[in-house]
Amino acid sequence: MREQLLLFCNWSTLGVCAALKLPQISAVLAARSARGISLPSLLLELAGFLVFLRYQCYYEYPLLTYLEYPVLIAQDALLLLCVFHFNGNVKGAAPYLAVFVASWFVLPLQKWIIDLAMNLSTFISTASKFAQLQYLWKTRDSGAVSALTWSLASYTCATRIITTLMTTSDLTRGKYLDGPKKNLANSLGCFPLPS
Repeated sequence: MREQLLLFCNWSTLGVCAALKLPQISAVLAARSARGISLPSLLLELAGFLVFLRYQCYYEYPLLTYLEYPVLIAQDALLLLCVFHFNGNVKGAAPYLAVFVASWFVLPLQKWIIDLAMNLSTFISTASKFAQLQYLWKTRDSGAVSALTWSLASYTCATRIITTLMTTSDLTRGKYLDGPKKNLANSLGCFPLPS
């Protein structure tokens, strides 16, 4: 039973993550606008994904426990380019992408760097969700934000809590523990707010 649960959680997470950002990207492309999407939130999320993937590679965790992260990073990078494109400044993405690429090589230089970055990734993840909620509240306009993307993200966080505890018991990876409720709060924030 334990193995079946682990397999289900891993493969369903991978399946959902393969398409996680596609509703968001589709909404932005359909609206031809990045209205409602917080750039700081997107950058923080991308940073958190990058740190988490590098941490997993550094400590050689089982591939199945983090295989979705390269896909999520690619989808976030595409979404970032869409946001910059619809804001009229595609070249503005270059410095951010350069920092992300450089950080891939800097993070594993010393064990303390990767460990510190991973411990900060829970804060980064929380800040990302908070930035998006704050932006939605401030603008009172969900624009091209996809509630489906945030709802799917809640599911993947919940399944990763299970797989992390069953596979590694690494509580450093505890960024998932608050993930489901933060993502659910953001999905609710996509609906129109009263004036």
